[in-house]
Amino acid sequence: MTDLVPVLLSGGSGTRLWPLSRETHPKQFQPLVGEQSLLQATWQRLAGLPGMAAPIVVANEEHRFMVAEQLRQVGAGPSAIVLEPVGRNTAPAIAVAALQAMEGGRDPLLLVLPSDHVIGDAAGFRAAVQEARRGAAEQGSLVTFGIVPTGPETGYGYIKAVAAEAAPTGEGGVRAVERFVEKPDLATAQAYVASGDYFWNSGMFLFRASAYLAELSKFAPAMAAAAEAALAGGKRDVDFLRLDRAAFEACPADSIDYAVMEKTEAAAVLPINVGWNDVGSWSALWEIADQDPDGNAHHGDVLALGCRNTLAWGGRRLVSLLGLQDVIVVDTDDALLVASRDQVQQVKDIVARLKAEGRPQAAVHRKVYRPWGSYDGIDSGERFQVKRIVVKPGAALSLQMHHHRAEHWIVVSGSARVTCEDKVFLLAENQSTYIPLGSKHRLENPGKVPLELIEVQSGSYLGEDDIVRFEDVYGR
Repeated sequence: MTDLVPVLLSGGSGTRLWPLSRETHPKQFQPLVGEQSLLQATWQRLAGLPGMAAPIVVANEEHRFMVAEQLRQVGAGPSAIVLEPVGRNTAPAIAVAALQAMEGGRDPLLLVLPSDHVIGDAAGFRAAVQEARRGAAEQGSLVTFGIVPTGPETGYGYIKAVAAEAAPTGEGGVRAVERFVEKPDLATAQAYVASGDYFWNSGMFLFRASAYLAELSKFAPAMAAAAEAALAGGKRDVDFLRLDRAAFEACPADSIDYAVMEKTEAAAVLPINVGWNDVGSWSALWEIADQDPDGNAHHGDVLALGCRNTLAWGGRRLVSLLGLQDVIVVDTDDALLVASRDQVQQVKDIVARLKAEGRPQAAVHRKVYRPWGSYDGIDSGERFQVKRIVVKPGAALSLQMHHHRAEHWIVVSGSARVTCEDKVFLLAENQSTYIPLGSKHRLENPGKVPLELIEVQSGSYLGEDDIVRFEDVYGR
């Protein structure tokens, strides 16, 4: 049996789940359903598939440490974490993964999966992969998994399969694709569902690496050539494979649907019913969340009285709802969303407005994750800023210097090793130190428990770009 290489696509930003999902910490890294993130759940639902190799992950360069850490937590050792210097949509990303998978003369099957979907029936999905694998994919078809529609959804694209009686025999439920169609209006969607020949486009695929590359070269030769050049010019960096920036920036941007699937004669679809949801909006999350008898789905410290069909996602503080119906409430440390449930697809317009105004809430949370730990902006004002910093055991920040600010550090718990110019010393709980403006310094955690400290910055400019790094184990 041909080896199976999962390709996990992790480059999305999930703006329709703002304010929880943001560019620096998008939805695939969030535990939206259960305790694991969507990325971790995507990998774990594949457990038990025969002949499965280590995954290839294609990710945004800015997310590289989150990808590596989250996969480490669930015991997944990727064969490669491919870093895109810029986003070019799914077709080039899959091309690079296919080329990488074929190193050493191999030609495995690629199971291409977005890393931000939910599948309720993992065993059913694994069985579907095996069905698509036998015959169709191994013989050269580009198989996509079509979701059996549960209603006339207007938010998804559809795949029309060749009528069942005309479909090739000997391939189980795999059917030839007649055409792909864009998101329909309600009347059209109702007709699609009634016909029984239309399925939601899930964005999940199974095919031989060589079969995909051959079709891409046929229909988008410039894209195929640019992907090959980007990989050939790439560089290994510890756990990461960095694509050549110039070559990848020159690559045309397009989805696999437009670049290949809508044009190839090798397209096939396997209809599946496995509890799939792309978690593409807050209303989609409400649909799959546990609900009380009145249809309310709540997360965190939420108190609701006289409410029906609401979703409330709480953060650190109490969220109270009174007499509301069909409403979404999402509370984070620095932003609050209140929306009608039938308007949540327009959340992306709020994000666009925030970006146009240059507001940080569009991209970053108050709490920011770094490879060494995290920091949380507690307070700020004229010429000062206060952060709560957590450093993982054994981790260290870069050796750095600031031109415009000085820093006071107060250890709350754990122990800190501090470098300040030519001095190196330890700080215990309740001890503090001062880092003068312009001083070369480093913060390390030499202990076995997390280091927590309060940092008070003061100066004329407090932006994160006021950092001059001299040494950094993370290659930033």
